[in-house]
Amino acid sequence: MKWFFKLLLLFPLMLISQTNFEKGEKLFLQEKYALAKPIFESILIENPNHLKTLEYLGDIEGDSKSWDKAMIYYGKLKQLKPKEANYYYKYGGCLGMKAKDANKFVALGMIGEVKASFEKAIELNPKHLEARWALIQLYLELPGIVGGSERKATKYANELSQLSPVDGYLAKGHIAEYFDRYQEAEKNYKKAIEVGGSKNTYQKLANLYKNKLNQPQKAKEVMETFSRKG
Repeated sequence: MKWFFKLLLLFPLMLISQTNFEKGEKLFLQEKYALAKPIFESILIENPNHLKTLEYLGDIEGDSKSWDKAMIYYGKLKQLKPKEANYYYKYGGCLGMKAKDANKFVALGMIGEVKASFEKAIELNPKHLEARWALIQLYLELPGIVGGSERKATKYANELSQLSPVDGYLAKGHIAEYFDRYQEAEKNYKKAIEVGGSKNTYQKLANLYKNKLNQPQKAKEVMETFSRKG
């Protein structure tokens, strides 16, 4: 019976911790990160392995571009739950952003781990869309001499097409736009609108007209079409 009495003694602490977490989560979802952060940090003192608290703190640090701090949280999450794809994706994302801020020589040493993190996310969750998007962007931005490749980016765009046709068209449009093939990009964005019809699909086409083709009136018409649809 001793275990029962111990549980009774712990029960109030569990309730307090849960109440604090709910309060912190509510603030986090309202994007009041500065208020949520100390609440989550206090929870970790009592429960240092609380997965969602660690993830929220990683997200908060990432939002403030504190990449090293965010990676500490995501790194711990990978250790605690090594089969969760999203932790590898978020860790790789932070490492990639850190590499962008670093000098070229330091950044080159990070690229392998960035790619490996995104690839691990896909290995653990073959339907992980965001990791494929991240790899597409990585292969577009990397110089060819260190592995940048339109062919590799297109490979992941084709995989997206199989998982989510709208993401596939958006990815192919993005690649075409990156290489200044604007007619091809326009065609793919229009296909994305036909298949998905979300605000994001219309916005991508409007941005192409406004920022790349110098056709602000056409961009305005695209977004007006979306407004009427709603």
